[in-house]
Amino acid sequence: MTISHHKVVTIDYTLKNAQGEVLDSSEGQEPLAYLHGAENIVVGLERELEGKTVGDSLNTVVSPEDGYGVRNEELIAAVPREMFESDMDIEVGMSFQAETDQGVQVVNVIAVNDEEVTVDGNHPLADEALHFDVTVRAIREATAEELEHGHVHSADCNH
Repeated sequence: MTISHHKVVTIDYTLKNAQGEVLDSSEGQEPLAYLHGAENIVVGLERELEGKTVGDSLNTVVSPEDGYGVRNEELIAAVPREMFESDMDIEVGMSFQAETDQGVQVVNVIAVNDEEVTVDGNHPLADEALHFDVTVRAIREATAEELEHGHVHSADCNH
């Protein structure tokens, strides 16, 4: 069986930045299971995995455009401090969900002072070239429920 649309794929992976620092990895954990074609992983990696079979390995670099996007300065905004609960201790690095014109979006606090909180709606890996080392562990047909919901319900690729 090969990786194609509507298959549940299980992979071992390591993600590094351009400097070779490990940003994320399944090493020492369960492999990642995802529904191919449902935008469960970045589009550039999904495209590279298309047609691969169990046991295949690949090293690939995914551009920001095909990864977490190019940084958009319009997604950075200073909001009045009073928009947050008065007893809340807001610190740089915290994440919040914000209601935007495009729906709910996760924003990260990048600066705080007495009057305002500056938030950034860009993904933390925006503008990063993503260096993936991936091995395909399993492939199976997706269930009707997984297809309807658009994600994997079980990492077990043998049911």
